[in-house]
Amino acid sequence: MRDGTQMPSPPWRRHELLHVAPDVWASALAQRPALADLPLLERWAQREWPVIVRRRAEGEDPDLLPVGVPLPPAAGKCRVALVLPPGGILQRSPPPLLGAAAKVADEGWQSTIASLLALGTRTGVEPSAFGSLLWEHLTGLAYMSPQSDLDVLWPVPENFDVLSLVFGIGQVQRDAPIRIDGEVIFPDGSAVNWRELWNAYRAANRSGHWAEDRATVLAKTMEGVRLLDIASLPGARGRT
Repeated sequence: MRDGTQMPSPPWRRHELLHVAPDVWASALAQRPALADLPLLERWAQREWPVIVRRRAEGEDPDLLPVGVPLPPAAGKCRVALVLPPGGILQRSPPPLLGAAAKVADEGWQSTIASLLALGTRTGVEPSAFGSLLWEHLTGLAYMSPQSDLDVLWPVPENFDVLSLVFGIGQVQRDAPIRIDGEVIFPDGSAVNWRELWNAYRAANRSGHWAEDRATVLAKTMEGVRLLDIASLPGARGRT
């Protein structure tokens, strides 16, 4: 709420969706005159379309919130990065569940989405939509194309067997007509691309050299990146 108080916990996380007060949005755009000619941006907040929380870039004001807006292909497919005062946020929410966003997906995507939803049911992890599917679902604009990936987020709980999930996604990918992308999100908010995790595990398992760099992957956080040792994940060394 815009009552002058600081936003409560939990802390901001990448991929959160935020609705911005129109006057705050207008003020942020006014500070970036280079964006004036980009279509759709001026009335973005008035249309009640959200922005997405992104990773903070070097040198950005730590008291401001880093957000992004990806424009659709017809508007240049530009990724716009802004910073906003937290007090200008009217509402924050997690990304929509994959099942809710699936209704706008092409028919050719539906079997893959159904397989991922079934995997989520088996593992107890509800996948969320991201990327072009998310933005078409939220705005009604044409974001998806024949070249689009299916971007999915997998928020996992503590002590979860992440590798079972990752190998399950890999099995779905083998039969999928589209490329599956996206991230596994850990309870602390850090996230790793599922494919990088899968490939790193397979490389380390084949070589047996778990202590080498090949057994680590980059995990993204709000403030930067850190190395994640995949040998420390539950069940990692016992998988064949």
